Amino acid sequence: MHSWTDTLRFAFQPVVNLTTAGVAGLEILARPETGDILAEARRDPELDGRLAVLAVRAAARKETLLPLHVNVFAGTLADLGGLTPLHTAVREAGRLPWEVTIDIGPPYTHVPQQALLEAVSALREQGFRISADGIGDGDVPLRLLTDMGPDLVKLDASLLARPAAVKAMRTLCEQLGALLSVEGVETELQCAAAVSAGAQLAQGELFAPPARLPAADVYVPPRSPGAVAVPRSGPSVLEFVRPAALLPATASAGQVRALLTGSPEVSGVLLVDAHGLPVRSVHRSRFLLSMSGRYGHALYADRPAAKLGDVPRTVGVDATAWEVLDVVAVGDRGRTSDDVAVVDRNGRCVGVVRLADLVRALAESRVEEAAGLNPLTRLPGSDAITGEVDRRIADGRPFALSWLDVDHFKQVNDGAGFAAGDELIRSVGRALQHAASGNTRVGHIGGDDFLVLAEPEWLDPLAASVLDAPWSAGGRPVTLSLATVVCPPGSVTDHRQAAACLAPLKKAAKSLQGASWVLGRAGLPGHEIRRGSGTAPAQAGCAVAEPGLG
Repeated sequence: MHSWTDTLRFAFQPVVNLTTAGVAGLEILARPETGDILAEARRDPELDGRLAVLAVRAAARKETLLPLHVNVFAGTLADLGGLTPLHTAVREAGRLPWEVTIDIGPPYTHVPQQALLEAVSALREQGFRISADGIGDGDVPLRLLTDMGPDLVKLDASLLARPAAVKAMRTLCEQLGALLSVEGVETELQCAAAVSAGAQLAQGELFAPPARLPAADVYVPPRSPGAVAVPRSGPSVLEFVRPAALLPATASAGQVRALLTGSPEVSGVLLVDAHGLPVRSVHRSRFLLSMSGRYGHALYADRPAAKLGDVPRTVGVDATAWEVLDVVAVGDRGRTSDDVAVVDRNGRCVGVVRLADLVRALAESRVEEAAGLNPLTRLPGSDAITGEVDRRIADGRPFALSWLDVDHFKQVNDGAGFAAGDELIRSVGRALQHAASGNTRVGHIGGDDFLVLAEPEWLDPLAASVLDAPWSAGGRPVTLSLATVVCPPGSVTDHRQAAACLAPLKKAAKSLQGASWVLGRAGLPGHEIRRGSGTAPAQAGCAVAEPGLG
């Protein structure tokens, strides 16, 4: 008698890292020849649990080393209280639990939330990673999502048509310490939207369709110049994480050799303890050189591979790319090509970072940044500042945006000459940079106009440093005007609205005599004259046109 398992097959779809263009994992999808077994599994938790076990066994038969994503319905976890048979299947397949991500999918309606959370906790204790699947197209309550604290959040591609929602989810992911992935990406425009929204991972027909054999290559569209602004502190290390080749700390040198010779794409192996903590790092070239030497195989094959490894280099999931370079720089020069292990808050390995990926991305970001610098002051232009304004708005952080320029600059140029005018502009730019503290950003948007983005508490010392200084050009005294709008969380929706608030404040500051400073608050009428004499025109808050910042 035939069983439903006789006609059941599995397909593999790559989960793609949008920064490295590499495969970060494989989602295993059930593909029955007849019937709708997923509809049955949605109603039958025991069947759903068996599908998860069969998915892992199918991956083992394909001998893939990539991390796996296994689908399970939320109701299954709440009903079964965990997946003990899955844990057993993973061990029997020679895999480690932290190489497997459980993709928890909808429906969540009528699922006992406490039972689900307890099951998620049990899976975590076993070492599995947790993904919240179907977000945006499913019915997961937001409170339950935060209580689950997933390692990965998977958004439906349909949500890309609502950029604000995707960026809000990226912000939530940052707070949860989770990665953001987009499913169902079919076009290059959708891919660009996912990158722009800050997604680190994606999957869909654009990259590679589900296939019976794990894909060796995927297509990832090249990023357009300036598609993503790199924060001043550097991009997150999570953008560069590749799958790690993991073996137990007790593995023999022969086992490591078999893995490396059968997987030419693997640059090294991490030996981990029973809790997933890296204990030794085995570099591909150095290890194979030792094994290929005279008597090498006879000496080492049956001995612990740890004897041919090194102390692993590790960084936390919260690290930036620059911090990874620091780790490499202070170590042994002979190990500059070693992978750096990325560990979670429990010290477990979540993947590795290759130095080549970091150097390439950071070099590209510096080229893009240099292209946007003002040639006179070497300060970034308005795009860099407005991008940072939008990030702070999305993060719900208060900020102060200021516009500073030279009074009667045309007369300065006409009277002192353009060379003296240029030197004055360079001097003002240097003064602003020198006065910048904390997360203050300074931009030169052309001519004698500067933008300053600062935290509100840094305003007074910054204003004093530039307004109290004696400025001159060609021996002629010069004064500066400063206009500032303070934007509490929720007061403006984007940089255009912040600019709309700032424009009338600049006009008010320019109407005053001497060095001037006018300060207003987004959403509130009126303004405060901090410096300057005379009477500035009244200002009615932000209900004005939306000029650009350039």
